[in-house]
Amino acid sequence: MSACPASFRPSPALDAAVIAREAFAASIFDALRADSVDGPGVTRTSYMADEQRAHDRFAELARGLGLAVSVDAAGNLAARFAGSRPDLPAWITGSHLDSVHVGGNFDGAAGVIAGLVAIAAMIEAGIRPERDIVLMAFRAEESSTWFVGRHGGHLGSRAALGSLWEGELDSAIHVATGRSLRAMITEAGFDADRIEAGPPILNPADYAGYIEVHIEQGPILENRAIPIGIVSGIRGAYRARNAKALGAYSHSGAVPHEYRQDAVFAMADLVMALDGEWARRRAAGEDLVVTVGKFATEADRHSLTKVPGQVDFALDIRSQSRETLDGMEAFLRQKARTIEAERGVALTLDPFDRSSPSLMAPELVAALQAGADGLPIPYLTMASGGGHDAQDFADAGIPAAMIFVRNDRGSHNPDEAMEIADFMQATRVLANVLWAVAGAG
Repeated sequence: MSACPASFRPSPALDAAVIAREAFAASIFDALRADSVDGPGVTRTSYMADEQRAHDRFAELARGLGLAVSVDAAGNLAARFAGSRPDLPAWITGSHLDSVHVGGNFDGAAGVIAGLVAIAAMIEAGIRPERDIVLMAFRAEESSTWFVGRHGGHLGSRAALGSLWEGELDSAIHVATGRSLRAMITEAGFDADRIEAGPPILNPADYAGYIEVHIEQGPILENRAIPIGIVSGIRGAYRARNAKALGAYSHSGAVPHEYRQDAVFAMADLVMALDGEWARRRAAGEDLVVTVGKFATEADRHSLTKVPGQVDFALDIRSQSRETLDGMEAFLRQKARTIEAERGVALTLDPFDRSSPSLMAPELVAALQAGADGLPIPYLTMASGGGHDAQDFADAGIPAAMIFVRNDRGSHNPDEAMEIADFMQATRVLANVLWAVAGAG
């Protein structure tokens, strides 16, 4: 893989063409929002009509630039900007177009628009790289929102990379329809059998690398007043998606403390123990975040006058360190056994999903840093707390890296507040680095 030297200088013509495309980029964001508005936010449901409208819009825009547009067996969109040496491995840039339910307009879409703007600017500047550059819009990245059952997330990119688990096409169940991933892909007009049969749609030998622009989903860049981040790695996640605390329902006034099997108090013990272990490890300098969610008693059975017999919950543990993740799982299971004995409950954690941390390619991280320095644009090298399609490319052996865009008020909510000026800074870095690594003329 070619990389930007420390003395990298941007193409003045390309950089000017990117900057001139700001209104074009803003208009795409506006049109995308209008296509998928849902109350205060947007909803682009995986493998349903609102996600498809977004894909159709980008296919039309890409064809308007003269790009060769195709759709793979998983429904992922690819728009290819032909280089002068199509025999060389190509570069991919892009992200996803689905959103969470009533989410923001920038999560995912920013990466697809950035890639489109970068390619449009190259065409306008008369730049043709040696290697093909492929803009991709992936399906179903927000799989934890739209699918339940056994699955590993990021279903569109993993389907293309041949990384789906055995049986995952049938074990991932869409929350809006109750149908399997296989059925959703088939009913949307794509080819689940081709995905299952292989070989991978995206062969690592055919690609030199993948660069993804994405909004930051936390407050770090905003709090430090820095417009972009360059991602060093993506935290792994250990997750109990459908965990339960099972005790016994009984009368709230008649059953004394020593005879109760109270699922809520058992869960309170577990939550506080996890919080304490998180604080201990954070104080020791470990990278770690812990979340307990989907925390609920049974709505059709719970009552003010009943000792609660069941709590359903989900658990999400993330870190850049595999050692930390393994240590937290061991702590969780040991603490669960202790609480079971003390409270007379059963804590069911399995199935327990494990995705390992994914380091971004060091040479590509260095290329992005050199590109930002050469423009110059201030940046922060940082970890990603959220998962992204980039990690699936890295796990498949394709060098991957990410550029974050400063984004106020978080993500996965209607209040995402990315500024177009910050987006354009990230797009300038993307375009100039793609121009360098794909073979500058």
